[in-house]
Parts: sequence; structure tokens; C-alpha cells
Amino acid sequence: MIKSMTGFGRGRYEVDGRSYLVEIKSVNHKYSEISVRLPRNLSFLEDNIKKTILNSINRGKIDVQVSFVNNSSKGINIKINQELAMQYLDEINELAEKTGLKSSASVMEITRLPEVLTVENTSDDEDLFWNELKNALDEALRNFMEMRKNEGAHIAGDLKERIGLISERVDKISELSTGLVEEYIVKLEERIKELLKTDVVDQSRLAQEVVIYSDKCSVQEEITRLKSHTTQFLNTIEKDGPAGKNLDFIVQEMNRETNTIGSKANKLEITNLVIEMKTIIEDIREQIQNIE
Repeated sequence: MIKSMTGFGRGRYEVDGRSYLVEIKSVNHKYSEISVRLPRNLSFLEDNIKKTILNSINRGKIDVQVSFVNNSSKGINIKINQELAMQYLDEINELAEKTGLKSSASVMEITRLPEVLTVENTSDDEDLFWNELKNALDEALRNFMEMRKNEGAHIAGDLKERIGLISERVDKISELSTGLVEEYIVKLEERIKELLKTDVVDQSRLAQEVVIYSDKCSVQEEITRLKSHTTQFLNTIEKDGPAGKNLDFIVQEMNRETNTIGSKANKLEITNLVIEMKTIIEDIREQIQNIE
């Protein structure tokens, strides 16, 4: 079944003081484009995230937002610049000596001075972070794909209804076109009699005109192809996998056949039906822009 290109999914995972939140959302796009926003200490996981999502998605502009709270010691390295701290302390003691003030600098106060204490992110636990983050990512991806699937089902129902409307009008055109030649013969004979003011009509010449007109106004080939296109359209909707580009091509062909019928048909009722069909086809064209 077809899937929509729009969707949203969220996943969360918490373990040992570490909390991961992943949100995935997408909108229509001609190709696949993934944008990932990560905290700096997880930036090394961007490629892993993109590859995981691309295994499930073929088209759409995908935005991924990752939040991470780390209340553990994993991935963190604390360093104290002891040499710099001693320089600070020497300067403080020298100042105290010169001013006669008592030095009361504590170790904790020294560590608060610039560049003495630094907290660094390490790459020692990259595999651990990826395995934990993937739990949240997989949950978000499942929810995201489920929403896409549900939206696709709604779109499929709407498209089937519109294709049904087109099929109804194709059947009506087929019925109306059946008597076009007979109507033309009657009108042509009457016109000839009126112009020549005689009841005698050259039947061979009339037959030639009828053959030429029949060739010009026959829409049976176009009707047959239109019926084939609608069947192919419905079959494509039911298949798994990306279908948007195929459906777009089928709609182009349906529009082409409809235009040809409109240019051939010499009957007001058929012209009106063609106009209605073109409106429906345009609605279908807009709708399939939402399909993956």
C-alpha cells in the first residue's frame, strides 16, 4: 500500500542516568533529503542515523532532532590543569604577602578560575551511545512509518474514489460516441439536400465523407487506453514500495488521452464530460505529490 511523504514520530530511551529523545518529521520532496540536529557530544552519530533512516524511506525531506541528557560519567573526562592552578596559587600568595592580607584561597575556589578545570567529551563510549540512542531512534522510526502508512491509506481511499469518477465518465463518453457517426450521416444528408435543393444524394461521395469523419472523431482507442491507465493506477496503489513517480507518469498519460478525446469529440455532452475529467485528473495530480 502507498505511503504518505508527511509524518511524525517520537522515541525516548533512558538508562543509567542517560536520556535520549528522538523526533522525526517529514514533508514532501522530489528526492530524499535528511537533516539531523544533534548535541555536540553525539555529533559523531550523524551518519549512523542517516543510514538507518534511509533503509526505511525513499522520498521526502526528513528532519531529525536528537536531545541528550547525560547525568553519568560515561563519555566525560574531567581534567585539572595542576600547573596552571599552582601558578594561580603562587600569584595569590605573592599578592597576599605584598598587601599583608591573609590568603584564604581553597582548592575549590582555585578550580573555578579560568582554564583550571575542564570537562571534555571522549570517544571511548561511542558504541555504547549509539546502541542506546538506536533504541530511541527505532521507536521514533516505527511511529513515523506508522503515521506515513495511515496517511497513505487515507490518500489511497481518496484516489480510488476519484478514479471511480473518471471511469464513470469514460463509460458515458463511450456510450455517447457510439452514435456520433450515425448522427453525422443524418445531419450531412440534410445539409446537402438543403444546399443543393434536391432529394438526390451521391451515396458514394457521402460514404467517403463518413469514412473521413469516422476516422477523425473516433475515440475508442483513447477510451481503451484510458481504461487501461485507470486499472494500472489502481494496481500501483495496492503495491508495496515507492509509487509516487509511477503514479505521476500514469496521470500524465491519462491527461493526454483525455485531451485527445476533447479535441476529437464533436458533441457538447462529451466536451462537458472531458472538462469534468480534466478537473478530477488535476485533483489527482495534486494528491499524488504527497505520496512517497
